[in-house]
Formats: sequence, C-alpha cells, structure tokens
Amino acid sequence: MFIVDQVSKVYRTKERKGFFKREWKEVEAVTDLSFHMEPGKIIGLLGINGAGKTTTIKMCATLLEPSSGSINVDGLDAVKHDRQVKAMVNMIAGGERMLYWRLTGRENLVYFGSLYGLTGESLAARIAQLLKQVGLEEAADTPVERYSKGMKQRLQIARGLINDPKYIFLDEPTLGLDAPIARHLRQHVKELATEQGKAILLTSHYIHEVEELCDEVYIINKGKLVAHDTPEKLTKSLFKESTLRVTVPFLPESLARDLHHLTRSERGRWETVELPESASVELVFRSESDLTTDVIAALAKNHIPVLRLTTEQPSLEDVILHLAERRSA
Repeated sequence: MFIVDQVSKVYRTKERKGFFKREWKEVEAVTDLSFHMEPGKIIGLLGINGAGKTTTIKMCATLLEPSSGSINVDGLDAVKHDRQVKAMVNMIAGGERMLYWRLTGRENLVYFGSLYGLTGESLAARIAQLLKQVGLEEAADTPVERYSKGMKQRLQIARGLINDPKYIFLDEPTLGLDAPIARHLRQHVKELATEQGKAILLTSHYIHEVEELCDEVYIINKGKLVAHDTPEKLTKSLFKESTLRVTVPFLPESLARDLHHLTRSERGRWETVELPESASVELVFRSESDLTTDVIAALAKNHIPVLRLTTEQPSLEDVILHLAERRSA
C-alpha cells in the first residue's frame, strides 16, 4: 500500500524589494494532501495548471522531499528509507524527456537499469522482455534521436518498468501523441494494472483518458484536495441535469404549450435559441430525467420534423472547472 498522509510542500523563493533588498517568500504548492494507492488500481490526480500535480508526483517518486506529512510505502517511510522506496517506484513522463537521444533504445535501458543495480544476464533478460513488451525489438539498436514520438514514449514506458516497480507515476503519458498511438498506450497502462497488479497514479489533461482508465480520482486545487470519488459519482454529485438539444424548422404555439406542460411535469426547463444562419430553431431542454422520448412524442403529435438531436452529459472536465471556480470565488 502506498499512503500519502497530510503531505505539504513549501518552496522558498527570493522576491525583490527595492533596488538592493530582497526578501524570502514562501509558496505552498501542496497543502495537507492525503490519498492512497492499491495494487491493481489506477487513480487519477487532477486539477488545472498550477494545482500541484507534478509537485505531488515528484514527492511520491522521491524526487522531492515533503516539507511536512509522511509518505509510507509498504511500511517504509519514503524519506528515511528513500533507497528502498526508489526500488519500488518509477515515474513515466509525457513528451520527450527522461531519455538520452544519442544512445540507442537498448543503451538507454542498460544505463537506467544500472542505476537500479541491475547487471549482467539479469539486466539483459529484463531489457529483452521490455523491448518485446513495448514493441521495440527491431529498433532496439537504433539511436533514440531517430525514433518517432510514439516510439520514444514506448521506450519511456520500458524505462519506467526497468526496475519492475510496484508503484508507477504517469505524468501526462500520452502528451502530443497521435490518437492511435495514445490508444495503444492507454491499453498498455490498463494491462499493467489489471494483469500485472501495478498501482498507478495518473495525471492527464485528456479527461476522456482519465474517465477510461481510472478507478477513482482525486481533484486538487491550489495544492489542496477538493474532491475524491469515482469519475461517475463525482460528475453526478455536482451536476444533476443533462441537456437535450433539438433543432426544428419552426416552433408553433401548440408545440410550445405541450413543451411547457412536459417540462413542468418532469421538473425540467427549456428555452429556444434562434439559428438565423439556417432559419431554424434550437430547443434546449435541461432536466434530471431523460426527456428524449417525451420530446420526440410531442414533436410527432404536432407534425414537426427533427432536423438535429444531440444529448450532452456533464463531464469530469466540468467538475474540475466548477470546483476550481468555486474555490477561487
């Protein structure tokens, strides 16, 4: 079990006061943050830019020391026993960082494996296994500078697995990747949890990625935890209503009366939006219940054709922005 208990991180920076004078200023990037990771589970750490996600991941990966609080990894204090903890964790970042471009893929893995004390046949076997796992066997002896973005990110994953970590931290792992490559990597991440029992902490600005992969999410704002639950429950707890949009060629009074009656009985509301470019009308319904069938029935009764129909469900992105705005108010 990986347990983060009331962890805070304070940075001290110098701020100019006048021409000659400078004063120390303290900036609290993370404040009393607590969460835990279990084997076989993927959790998301979400928030807008500057929320404290990367600082949190670096503390979990032993790259930064917390100012207060504790990080406990399988009974070990991550500060007091950092070397033992380093052997159990690893971090995979998005983009093209954390690789040496002039080295080949195999040479990169030899170097990073040696940092974890792996040598000889055991290291060679581990590298061969990982290269096969990420589909880079044929490019193993090609310099990384000649890799595509997708190949570099697959090598990042191999590098992040070189020490066979129990706990993996993914910081924007699909950043800048084409959709098919990103989809393949998401599937690989899912397999790491479900088939290999890895505990994974994921940060991503691609909300659909989080909704697809994460068993639960922690949302932070200005370094503080503001919400924690499954993606579905978080969305439903903050946004009760769904939106139905129906475009029709015109709106007769008889239809308007029927729609008023319908939304009153279903505790919903509706409004019209003129669409001058197409000389049509968009009907926008907001309700806790699904009004689609009833609205279609009302249109059929009044012999009004449907030009376009769409439904909108609140997303996890809406939750994050709503919580950030509420905290800033």
